Amino acid sequence: MNDSEDTVFMLPGPVKMHPRVLRAMAAPALNHRGPEFKEILTELRELVQYLFGTKGEVAILSGSGTAGLESAVSGLLRKGDKVLNLVNGKFSERFGELCAVFASPTSLTFDWGKAVDPARVAAALDADDYKAVTVCWNETSTGLTNPIAEIAKVVKKHDALLLVDGITAVGGLENRFDEWGFDALVMGSQKCLAAPAGLAAVALSRRAHESLHSETSFYTNLKAHVDGLAKQDTPYTPAVPLFLAFREALRMLKEEGLEARVARTRKLADAARAAYAAIDVDLFPDPRFASNTVTATTYPPGIDDAKFRKVLREGYRVILAGGQSQLKGKIFRIGHMGIASFTDLAACFTGIEGALSALGHTFERGSAVAEIARRA
Repeated sequence: MNDSEDTVFMLPGPVKMHPRVLRAMAAPALNHRGPEFKEILTELRELVQYLFGTKGEVAILSGSGTAGLESAVSGLLRKGDKVLNLVNGKFSERFGELCAVFASPTSLTFDWGKAVDPARVAAALDADDYKAVTVCWNETSTGLTNPIAEIAKVVKKHDALLLVDGITAVGGLENRFDEWGFDALVMGSQKCLAAPAGLAAVALSRRAHESLHSETSFYTNLKAHVDGLAKQDTPYTPAVPLFLAFREALRMLKEEGLEARVARTRKLADAARAAYAAIDVDLFPDPRFASNTVTATTYPPGIDDAKFRKVLREGYRVILAGGQSQLKGKIFRIGHMGIASFTDLAACFTGIEGALSALGHTFERGSAVAEIARRA
């Protein structure tokens, strides 16, 4: 069984969860309109603001990160609004597809594995009048972090709304929400926070909050969710066990400290990159923009994706992810966010070394794990 407690679970989301978070879901049923749950929502609102680094309005939705993105798009845009979608991977591509349902998007594309170029964004905004720009801050499909502060500066100069997919960024990467000028930032519960999948949270700037409308959505009506949480309520029946687990994961984040978690995540990423270099495995994205929450690498010559991951799963109980879409079979990805530790990373690379060696890749055995140990 791959879901046993001794599995080395290194997906780029969902990620492993702490027993405290798991136990939180086992609470007896609560009246979601009663005073106890209102107290929970009060605490959650403050914790989510801490997570996003803002005192502004926030919302929590029962639904995946995509539900959070849809709530932001449908609540801030209308048919006919021109949107510039910055696309350099699977999830930024999906963000553009979502916008096509509610607005009039145009894609500005970049090679997968290459960062968004702020100069090209500026040129595109100079050439047309866009209501909003969408960007995937941390492109999970390629293990790349886009230069979000520089992009935000360009968008702000052109007075467009900036809608940000931060699903594998919030809680794992440095975030200056107010300073950088985000208008809507979305996170997913199962990534850097290490909570169960099934919740999304959204943070809004003041102008975005004032611009919210309720014309094109019902369940994902962001205005209803923001207004509800401000009054210790939810517009519809919430996934109560997930809210309880979410609260516990947020409590753990605050106990560790947001800056400390970001720093730990960065150290894990540095160790993973050094470990791959030691066994002659190349990063897929431009190394200057390699993500600190997800590392994506190309396969050495002759290594088959399906065989590699099968050996890892069956021989070493290591679970990681392959590539998506045009990168399927060409890359593999590990997540080192949330509560991941150096022990987890060492166990993961013990399996990676063993699987690569079994399939014919030659390198100095133990060198990757040694690099991790040096940085622990």
